[in-house]
Amino acid sequence: MKWNAADYAANSAVQQTWARELITKLHLRGNEHILDVGCGDGKVSAELARAVPGGSVTGIDASAEMITFARRAFPKKLIPNLTLQIGDARRIHPVQFNSRLSAPSPHSTPGRGEGENLRMFDLVFSNAALHWVDDHQAILGGAASVLKPGGRLIVSCGGKGNAHDVFLALRPELRLKRWRDFFRGMPMPYFFYAPGDYERWLPKFGFRISGLKLAPKVVAYHGADGFAKWLGTTWLPFTQRVPEPLRADFIAAVTQRYLARHPLDAQNRVPVRMVRLEIDAVKL
Repeated sequence: MKWNAADYAANSAVQQTWARELITKLHLRGNEHILDVGCGDGKVSAELARAVPGGSVTGIDASAEMITFARRAFPKKLIPNLTLQIGDARRIHPVQFNSRLSAPSPHSTPGRGEGENLRMFDLVFSNAALHWVDDHQAILGGAASVLKPGGRLIVSCGGKGNAHDVFLALRPELRLKRWRDFFRGMPMPYFFYAPGDYERWLPKFGFRISGLKLAPKVVAYHGADGFAKWLGTTWLPFTQRVPEPLRADFIAAVTQRYLARHPLDAQNRVPVRMVRLEIDAVKL
């Protein structure tokens, strides 16, 4: 899957709105050190960096295209406390952030306490990203390894039941003769979990749960074109399986199926019911 970072940046206002809702709930002091997991085009990382002028933000994303775009959009000379780097959410480890490591405490016992010295973040934050990742327990293990004791894990991502109506429009189209060869053997590309999954996982990695819920959301895209642009921007595991000369036809067919069951409202908007999994936990 290859991201078009500029296209995503132009069509991700909803994700940015959700991120701003999260940021307002953080009650930042302004001196926190934050890890933004799945930072994408960097605009949310940049907002966080501006909110912590006495701290820092490190944004990681597995997409080289996203990181290249983000570095150009938010250069160090404009936001010096923002660092953007390629990183896999499943492989977060203190050694990734060597430049941030503090010197060992003179009071630490030789050979012990290394993990404490390597925990440098006050907050691990992620918005609209982790439903792309297949191993959430690996994410939690990595987050725990880089958080200070008392540090927070704040996540919002697609949860169980997310975009169900879109899948109802998508699946019958995939079975049509015109498209089905492109999707044979395709695994599910999204990982939508329920609170019960995280109730088991968070304590296992040393987290105390402060908040954990599924939050229904309704988003609206302007007209059929707006909905189609959203499909083309964020449903890449499906759209990129279709050869480029046929891709616009595929997106148009799915859009037509969706609109047949969910017509435009009075303001020419296409409503989409979403479900977010919201996680607030503290590292013990």
